[in-house]
Amino acid sequence: QLTPSSFLRIGQLSNVDLNEDIHELQTEVPRQRPNEIPHNEKLLSLKYESLDYDNSENQLFLEEERRINHAAFRTVEIKRWVICAMIGILTGLVACFIDIVVENLAGLKYRVVKDNIDKFTAKGGLSFSLLLWATLNASVVMVGSLIVAFIEPVAAGSGIPQIKCYLNGVKIPHVVRLKTLVIKVCGVILSVVGGLAVGKEGPMIHSGSVIAAGISQGRSTSLKRDFKIFEYFRRDTEKRDFVSAGAAAGVSAAFGAPVGGVLFSLEEGASFWNQFLTWRIFFASMISTFTLNSVLSVYHGNAWDLSSPGLINFGRFDSEKMGYTIQEIPIFIFMGVVGGILGALFNALNYWLTMFRIRYIHRPCLQVVEAMLVAAVTATVGFVMIYCSRDCQPIQGSSVAYPLQLFCADGEYNSMATAFFNTPEKSVVNLFHDPPGSYNPMTLGMFTLMYFFLACWTYGLTVSAGVFIPSLLIGAAWGRLFGISLSYLTKGSIWADPGKYALMGAAAQLGGIVRMTLSLTVIMMEATGNVTYGFPIMLVLMTAKIVGDYFVEGLYDMHIQLQSVPFLHWEAPVTSHSLTAREVMSTPVTCLRRIERVGTVVDILSDTSSNHNGFPVVESNPDTTQVAGLRGLILRSQLIVLLKHKVFVERANLNLVQRRLKLKDFRDAYPRFPPIQSIHVSQDERECMIDLSEFMNPSPYTVPQEASLPRVFKLFRALGLRHLVVVDNRNEVVGMVTRKDLARYRLGKEGLEELSLAQT
Repeated sequence: QLTPSSFLRIGQLSNVDLNEDIHELQTEVPRQRPNEIPHNEKLLSLKYESLDYDNSENQLFLEEERRINHAAFRTVEIKRWVICAMIGILTGLVACFIDIVVENLAGLKYRVVKDNIDKFTAKGGLSFSLLLWATLNASVVMVGSLIVAFIEPVAAGSGIPQIKCYLNGVKIPHVVRLKTLVIKVCGVILSVVGGLAVGKEGPMIHSGSVIAAGISQGRSTSLKRDFKIFEYFRRDTEKRDFVSAGAAAGVSAAFGAPVGGVLFSLEEGASFWNQFLTWRIFFASMISTFTLNSVLSVYHGNAWDLSSPGLINFGRFDSEKMGYTIQEIPIFIFMGVVGGILGALFNALNYWLTMFRIRYIHRPCLQVVEAMLVAAVTATVGFVMIYCSRDCQPIQGSSVAYPLQLFCADGEYNSMATAFFNTPEKSVVNLFHDPPGSYNPMTLGMFTLMYFFLACWTYGLTVSAGVFIPSLLIGAAWGRLFGISLSYLTKGSIWADPGKYALMGAAAQLGGIVRMTLSLTVIMMEATGNVTYGFPIMLVLMTAKIVGDYFVEGLYDMHIQLQSVPFLHWEAPVTSHSLTAREVMSTPVTCLRRIERVGTVVDILSDTSSNHNGFPVVESNPDTTQVAGLRGLILRSQLIVLLKHKVFVERANLNLVQRRLKLKDFRDAYPRFPPIQSIHVSQDERECMIDLSEFMNPSPYTVPQEASLPRVFKLFRALGLRHLVVVDNRNEVVGMVTRKDLARYRLGKEGLEELSLAQT
């Protein structure tokens, strides 16, 4: 199904990196969009750049580092702590904002629909109520989907896969921009209020990361404001560390779980970690939970009682009533198996759905229509289920927010409505804590079945939404059902409390979908405020992960693979020792001489067919007998800054260059370096020479051609490199290894596979 033109062979392509600004220029030309985009999971996209996690140690850098004394390093360290505190405070405030707005808007919507249903139940004509509910949902979701599809498509989904890629070293365009944050927050509010099967917890992680990336740079490129603070942190290495702190702060604001946040960042997010980072990230998480807690407590009118640590509160589980015995452990393990199988089913269905979406629903208008359709269908399903349910429970003594009477007797309410007619967070808490006998097994079974498919259809829509809460809700429903059936079988023994099984089911389902173990155990323990369940939850999650991994990989890894991102895992594929650097590397390499003609540099940078980002610098002796050995490496961004400031040898001799370039000039251009097209070089200037000696990195990492792939991979991955030069025994450049060359090799069903590279 793939035509040869739609992807080129690797031989002609060395390492192609499309600059995102050039990309934007090309896409403005209106062209006929195909009805079907041929998409294949065995592809690696070339539109993703790498980030530079390796500092370029040129003369400027070394001079600046030598100037900084011990006291100045102390202030840098203090600034790091200040930034982490600010990340925590702002993430907490954003979470508060989302929570308060969702609570008020959703409350308004449910009150309007409830009054309408009560009115029409009496005199007939309930189809109007259904119409009202579906229209309200679809219109709210339409707005939420429009802003995402047309303004910032990166804000779709939960954002966890994107942040995972960013921390791995892949530059996803626009992922940590201010615009993305605004669209993300508005989109989350609208999709939760619109009644979709989504949660607001996943997007908090993305929001925290954007906040972290913004604050640590001390300026906003979107608002064109530079606050002239934190200039030392304007490089990828520093930004990456703060982004992992932001992700942790997001988790801890969402679940009230600071330790869980740190562990999430370590397990799912960060690809690079050190001990100082752990402590700072924990600090950011604590501050974030505390901010959310204090603001929400003031909002709820009890200022001194810090009772709402996270966006979702599972409520307290009492240890006395809810202990577990040794004979329950096999039951928990069985629940883990069920969770793993259901999670694998969820992921497999979502995989096919996403493939279909990439191929056919790639126009923004179609995406918005699909989101509205899902919203209307969700409302309709909910209404029909409530309408058909004959499960009535007495109202007194129950804590239902919007009790719908419908066809029940006076003083009773419809228990299906507590599950559907509510925000998902509230439904989860109800399933955990409602007393035994609040739900009919039939109600729970139907709800689980319906909600499973709805949640699966919703994840991957063009709206900002998380998958945490729907997974917990599905799991809590079947877990409660499991607990009810157990107490039937054991003739109502005391230990079969349905709430406890609802908790285990929720853990099993979420673990089976996203495959987190360590961090999820701690998050569930912190969110329920109960350490007793640590061991059973851990058992359930480990079982769910083992069983799920046997069938299909986790949801986030699957979406990373579907977007053809060159993601580098911790280890090289196990059977790759037979490959050497010579077979992996890209050739031929475009090299620059140490003193090069400006015209040559401009031509190399403007050549769109080989859009390289790093160039080895070789000795520039005219005498051909001498070996052109490797002298250093210079980046495209550095060359562009040099051309922009016109740092040429001739002008320096005539004293025309006002001052020597400092590192600050490179930092001010970061992160959006101007494209080469915007830099004007006259015909006379093309004949000048440019001296790269003090700007190039004189000690780039190199490997010999005989090095095996795992060895190259380890060096590349552990140091976060972007370019690794391959040299022969005379120190001449023979090739270059970039991220794509390593990510191409993947362990498939039949052993080692090599993916093709494609421009899309």
